[in-house]
Amino acid sequence: MPGKNTGDSGLSAVANTYNRFPVTLVKGKGCTVWDDAGREYVDFAAGIAVCSLGHCHPEVTRAVADQVGRLVHVSNLYWTLPQQRVAGLLTENSFGDRVFFCNSGAEAVEAAIKLARRYGHDTRGPECHEVICLEGSFHGRTLAAVAATGQPVYQKGFEPMPDGFVHCPFNDIQALEAAAGRETAAILLEPIQGEGGVRLVDDDFLRAARNICDRLGALLIFDEVQVGIGRAGTLFAYEQTPVIPDVICLAKALGNGFPIGAMMAGDEVMAHLPPGSHASTFGGNPVACAAAEVVINTMISDGFLEGVVKTGSYLRERLGYLASEYPDRILEVRGKGLIQALVFREEEPNLAGRLLEAGFLVIFSHGKVLRMVPPLIVTEAEIDALAAALRDVLKGQSAASQA
Repeated sequence: MPGKNTGDSGLSAVANTYNRFPVTLVKGKGCTVWDDAGREYVDFAAGIAVCSLGHCHPEVTRAVADQVGRLVHVSNLYWTLPQQRVAGLLTENSFGDRVFFCNSGAEAVEAAIKLARRYGHDTRGPECHEVICLEGSFHGRTLAAVAATGQPVYQKGFEPMPDGFVHCPFNDIQALEAAAGRETAAILLEPIQGEGGVRLVDDDFLRAARNICDRLGALLIFDEVQVGIGRAGTLFAYEQTPVIPDVICLAKALGNGFPIGAMMAGDEVMAHLPPGSHASTFGGNPVACAAAEVVINTMISDGFLEGVVKTGSYLRERLGYLASEYPDRILEVRGKGLIQALVFREEEPNLAGRLLEAGFLVIFSHGKVLRMVPPLIVTEAEIDALAAALRDVLKGQSAASQA
């Protein structure tokens, strides 16, 4: 309504769907962000594994500014050069032949689910529609993606869920074999579960999933929304596994903060989504693709991904020292590349807030898993600073509990 007072800050005008930390961030550069009071924080969350080249990367900024001044949007009724270049980079550096562009990870997963059902319908009949997923998985917030997600907490209150999704215990080959059958259109999994607690799928399980799909004529879909585009130390996480998927879902780091998602497959598979079968108005927007082009070219440049592996090993080493100091509180360290986690034995409800007070942004999963997904340009000095702050917090909490 005209003249309606929403308050000076406008906080009350934003939907209350997030438990936000009490800071308003206004600026970022590299691995550092600043709030509206001028306080700085080292960012080990990177917008939830998004800003992998850091905040306001100069080449990304330049490419986006140039593109905004040239062409912002025309829809997918027409070709654009940035989209063509990004599609070429993705396919030239992967198993894929074709890319469908969208705006987010959830949309990429939705596109993959639709492709799997259409492929199953076309090749094996209308009864072939089920997608096997894993317990503990997270595939997005849209209704089908939530149905695919193997965590009931995200489904509560949104029932009934769309049917056609089966969930198997994590890394349980026997259960996977039992679930697969003539109705199986695809197996959908994250090679590393992010929101599920930074859990790595076993190579043997991946081989079994590949063999089942080959035997049935089903599709193996990798959700690499969080762990693809350099996060695990290779451009795609599947490159570090013994299998090659049929379909891959990407987003997050692809645009370094600009909304873009992608679903990629080979020619034969993607042919089952002909013109008119699926679409996205803003998908592959020229501005987002201008950012993505810089991201991919940077990551495939000499030495970049090798640096991610080295820095990831250093982060894991420092976390390992902490785990050895506090074996009564820390269960293990797990991860790959620059997605690493400290797994606590009990919930640590105040730890993220204490680290925020110490000047660090981190992510907690399920109250027990401290997930670190910093920009891939993070330095050893910044890792040392986080480790020192984490040690101080743990030491202070231990002293307080003993008092």
